[in-house]
Amino acid sequence: MRIDKFLWCVRYFKTRSIATEACKKGQIKINGDSVKPSKLIFIGENIAVRKDQINYKLQILDIPASRVGPKLVDLYRKDITPPEELEKLDLLKFSKDFYRKRGEGRPTKKDRRDIEDFKDDDN
Repeated sequence: MRIDKFLWCVRYFKTRSIATEACKKGQIKINGDSVKPSKLIFIGENIAVRKDQINYKLQILDIPASRVGPKLVDLYRKDITPPEELEKLDLLKFSKDFYRKRGEGRPTKKDRRDIEDFKDDDN
């Protein structure tokens, strides 16, 4: 099975085309090497997936025939992501909620001015 199709089947990406783009950008590695979307995968290989600033690592246990339900994903892959990477995910969630809580609406005029001043300082 192709690597892009496998990642779509085990629900790491919402669509196969997104998985293909991730392969083309070098965000998918098999045994440490960047791969093309058409790379064939085999049982026992280790895959590294960089998604949302987190480096996920997984081992292939079996090849699915087609896309599987969320409850069956663990039959086909073993998640060997280090705990430090998962802690980064928690930190990202906290940093996004630090300034403005989710659902508080549009930025205020003061927020807009602060953003514009920040952008002007970069130039």
